[in-house]
Amino acid sequence: MEMTYLTTEELSERIKYDVRTIRERLKDSVLLEGIHYIRPFGGRKILYVWERVEKDMYSSACPTSFSALA
Repeated sequence: MEMTYLTTEELSERIKYDVRTIRERLKDSVLLEGIHYIRPFGGRKILYVWERVEKDMYSSACPTSFSALA
């Protein structure tokens, strides 16, 4: 399966949340390292895995409606 990697800014555009909200409120509480984002090559840069973010967004919004995404 091919993954789509997004910067914080690109994720912000897709989910319509402010970059600051993603960094300060969602990262490490809702969006978890190793599941929703990675730090390639052990660096500081964060890349979000779009397919995992999208799947969890749908599953938490409507747990029965989007079971096909699982």
